Amino acid sequence: MKDPPRLHVDAALGAGAEIALSEDHGRYLTSVLRLKGGDPLRLFNGRDGEFLAYLGDASKKRVSAIIEGKVADALPPPDIDFLFAPLKHARLDYMVQKAVELGCRRLRPVITRRTIAERVNLDRMRANAIEAAEQCNLVFAPDVLEPVKLERALGDWDGDRALVFCDEKAAGRAALAGITLPAAVLIGPEGGFADEERALLHSLSFVHGISLGPRILRADTAGVAALALVQAAIGDM
Repeated sequence: MKDPPRLHVDAALGAGAEIALSEDHGRYLTSVLRLKGGDPLRLFNGRDGEFLAYLGDASKKRVSAIIEGKVADALPPPDIDFLFAPLKHARLDYMVQKAVELGCRRLRPVITRRTIAERVNLDRMRANAIEAAEQCNLVFAPDVLEPVKLERALGDWDGDRALVFCDEKAAGRAALAGITLPAAVLIGPEGGFADEERALLHSLSFVHGISLGPRILRADTAGVAALALVQAAIGDM
C-alpha cells in the first residue's frame, strides 16, 4: 500500500484534535490525490512531531483532518546553517530543496558584491523548503531568514559557530577536522567572492576555508557538495 501523503501545517497538533486544512492542501488532497473522508495522511508542524490523521470533512467549502496519534517526535537536523548568495529562479529552487534534503537547519541568503539576484522571494523559498521536508521524511522545516549583506552577517556573527567558507583558492579540506557544531556553510555567488570579501573572511578567527576540489563548480552544485562534506564530517551523514 502506498504511504499516506505528508503535509506540513501551521496548526498545533495533538491526538484527538480536528484541524482545518488550507485551501491549497484541501485541493491537493481531494482534487489531485482524490482522497475521501476517512483516508489516512500524516501531518507535521516542526514543533509537535508527526501525527497520523484521517481526512474528515472533504467538501468544497471545508477540508479537515482528524488526528489519531503521534508517530514520530520532532527531530531537528544538526545545527548547521546554510549561507548563500541568491541565484535566479529554478537554480535557487533546486539549491533550497537540496539544502533541506541534506539537513540544514536554517537558510540564510546573503548579498555579496557579485550577487546577481538581489531580490529574494522568501515565500517561494519557504514553499520549496516545506515541499522538500514533506518529500524527504523530515519532521522539521528549516527557518528561512531575511537576506542581509555579507558584511553585516559577519559583523553580527556568533563566534561560537564555525563558518566553513568554500574558497576555490583554498588548499584542501583539512580545516574540517577541527570543526564542531554549531556550524555554518557559506557559498559565494556565480562570479565568486570579491578580493575584499575573501580578505575579510580570512581575517576572522571563526572562518575556516576549504576547497571543493580542482573543478570550478556552479553555485548550486557547490552548495550541495559543501553541505555533504560538512554533514559527513560533523553532522549525521
